[in-house]
Amino acid sequence: MLDLDFTEEQEMLRDMVRGLCAQLSPIDTVRELEDDPNGVAAELWEQFGELGICGLMLPEEYGGSAMSLLEGVVLYEELGRSLAPVPHFVSCVLAAGAILESANNDQAAAEQHASLLTAIASGETIVTPAWLEPDGGYSARGVQLSAIADGDDFLLNGCKMHVYFASAAEQLLVLARTGSADSEIDLFLVPTDTEGLTLDQRMSIASDTQYRVDFNDVRVPAANRLGDAHSGWATWEAVMHRAVILASAQAMGGADYALETTAQYAKDREQFGKALAEFQAISHYLADAKTELDGGKILVYEAAWAQSVGHDISRLAPMAKLFSNKVYRDITAMAQQVFGGVGFTLEYDIQLYFRRAKQLQLSWWDKQTCEDRVAEAILD
Repeated sequence: MLDLDFTEEQEMLRDMVRGLCAQLSPIDTVRELEDDPNGVAAELWEQFGELGICGLMLPEEYGGSAMSLLEGVVLYEELGRSLAPVPHFVSCVLAAGAILESANNDQAAAEQHASLLTAIASGETIVTPAWLEPDGGYSARGVQLSAIADGDDFLLNGCKMHVYFASAAEQLLVLARTGSADSEIDLFLVPTDTEGLTLDQRMSIASDTQYRVDFNDVRVPAANRLGDAHSGWATWEAVMHRAVILASAQAMGGADYALETTAQYAKDREQFGKALAEFQAISHYLADAKTELDGGKILVYEAAWAQSVGHDISRLAPMAKLFSNKVYRDITAMAQQVFGGVGFTLEYDIQLYFRRAKQLQLSWWDKQTCEDRVAEAILD
């Protein structure tokens, strides 16, 4: 049975993460790291590694805590609330998840991957996915970067966009096309210092740290391929279904804080002799936002719970991403209206959440991709 109450241990995790973010990555740090080439709140990331937060959902054999997606939701609500600039999602969720999902019968490769997972769990190593391409979209056909076998190696050629924390990462997890069929895609681990790689930072609406990465005859050993031939897309799909639930929790955390700070502003700010909150139109905006926020949280919690007990999440995961990101974007847009013109100025924090809400809505699976996936699930 679905239980919407968090346990005492889960609430302790929430308190710990919230305290760490407030102490080691306050909003001033978030501002300082906007458009930063590295983009990582170093002290916070170091503490995440030492306290086991990097390995929260990784198996114990790699130094992780083997927690479920429910604990992950608690963590990501707090990361969204604080806007913490850390590569947890790309490294500890996406990259680590892909490595775990890819069974490898080669003993040497398996040992290499185990060592890498241990380093990810400790926060010592950052691995970030290189997935999306210029005008490529979110489907398998969007992956056009080629990986051509050349003896015992592969040669990679092409371009990747929206590669988060690329300059801080030791390795890239690259989705590359190895055949003509839609799903003939493989995953490769590529060190960021490999010859032929070029990193070019790109600015975004969220002022987060993203890169364009160009591959020019980048040579990688065949042992750096994860799993069997042409298994990469299936692996990525499995990982993404779990990951977008956490991205949805991140959206809910950000929306929760945005509504909280907007409600406080409406109570404090006076106009025409009374608080903004006393105007019916404003109070109704806040009421509608709270209703949508709670509905979004329930959907995210249900998706996380379903995954944790082994239920199918092919419909719930994109539903959670679609709805939570819309709620986040709508609440922050409403908040901007309540704050008025000052809400768009850099001195106010609400614009930080407004910009990140839109970026998150466009990232990983965008609105159209989520709608397509939900439609496929209900019309199959």
